[in-house]
Amino acid sequence: MSESSENSQTAEVDYHPMWSELGMDVQAHDGLLGAVGQMYQESYLSQKNRPESTSYLDGVAMNIHSGRIKEMVDAKHAEGKKVVGSFCLYVPEEIITAAGGTSVGLCSGADWDTAKVEEHLPRNTCPLIKSFTGFKLGRVCPYIESSDLVVGENTCDGKKKAYEFFGTQKPMFIMDVPNVKTDETKQHFRNEVRRLAKRVEQETGNTIAYEGLKAAIKQANDKRRALQRLYKTRSADPAPISGLDSLLAVQAAFMDDPVRLTAAINKMSEECERRVHDGVGVSEKGAKRILYTGTPMAVPYWKIFTIIEQAGAVIVGEECCTGSRYYKDLVDEGGQTLDELYDAIADRYFNINCAIYTPNPGRIEDVLKMAKEQHADGIIDCSLQFCTIYDMESFGMEKAAQEAGIPYMHITTDYSSEDSGQLKTRVEAFLEML
Repeated sequence: MSESSENSQTAEVDYHPMWSELGMDVQAHDGLLGAVGQMYQESYLSQKNRPESTSYLDGVAMNIHSGRIKEMVDAKHAEGKKVVGSFCLYVPEEIITAAGGTSVGLCSGADWDTAKVEEHLPRNTCPLIKSFTGFKLGRVCPYIESSDLVVGENTCDGKKKAYEFFGTQKPMFIMDVPNVKTDETKQHFRNEVRRLAKRVEQETGNTIAYEGLKAAIKQANDKRRALQRLYKTRSADPAPISGLDSLLAVQAAFMDDPVRLTAAINKMSEECERRVHDGVGVSEKGAKRILYTGTPMAVPYWKIFTIIEQAGAVIVGEECCTGSRYYKDLVDEGGQTLDELYDAIADRYFNINCAIYTPNPGRIEDVLKMAKEQHADGIIDCSLQFCTIYDMESFGMEKAAQEAGIPYMHITTDYSSEDSGQLKTRVEAFLEML
């Protein structure tokens, strides 16, 4: 489906019957879409001098709960194509694709039905966990409602215990992600990837074959290559594209059709390369350059990036799960057997430097490397409230930044707008210091 046809469908098609058939609370969902639309207007459509090709991202945002869901539902009805949802980067999309399923990221970027959530989970639970639980209890996420299987992962204590309740709401499969990197735990994770493959085969009714898995690996790698290409253009001064649009490109990568999105990101990269050549930027030359690191930012969590860039800075890189961790490493495509391909997938995902690992020097190394590559003037490290692992890592991150001579600021926040004024003041003071 082309971008123009998607936009046309949004104008002509009433999606309420589809949402109702999915079992959603249609009235509440209308309220959510209205709020997200207003947020998008204030964060994205107010930007100046965006690359023209980012209009594709506007189409994705416009169709994220409508046209894209219809594609998935139609494929399910016509082809029996099962939808497999997940909340985390450690769930290999290649496995789901190779089994003939649709891999999607699930909603977890805004507060919803908090009172209901707190009937089942502690109040001092991180916003991301409360969010996806609230979206399910409130029946306002079409990705959750259309999922035939949800794959969880025991990355942090909060998520692995929350999945016990979530599993009473949706069929779930839990992957074990080791928290220490050794030869033994690498083999354990390889076994977990094979265990996932068997469960997805069972769900889809399809057997994963060598050629299918090889093609799925290339498809995911092509998407990563496109995002790598876009990232490289952002080292220029002025930066050709905003951090907000770069973030949305990765957020879309979890939900949009992968082949279509890859083509769109390559088109954005081409335009950004021309803008770099011509000295055209989304901000003025010499604008303060910020590297973001920390917890992931699911749709529609754009608060931090909006505050930073509306203060006059430009975000030139993101070391997080909705950033470089998603695309910086490729899966080795050279495997000659199905087992070799499974191992290559597992090894690529095992090497992601999430804060769940102890020790975790790789994340600090990645942040400092990116800061140098992107000529960052400062690092902003953000963790969501009650996210112990990222809060604890902030101390080591600050020390490493100081030793490298890079100004650093740590923020702890949530999904609400209540602290926006305070954060704006802090960010502006930090930028003034640079």
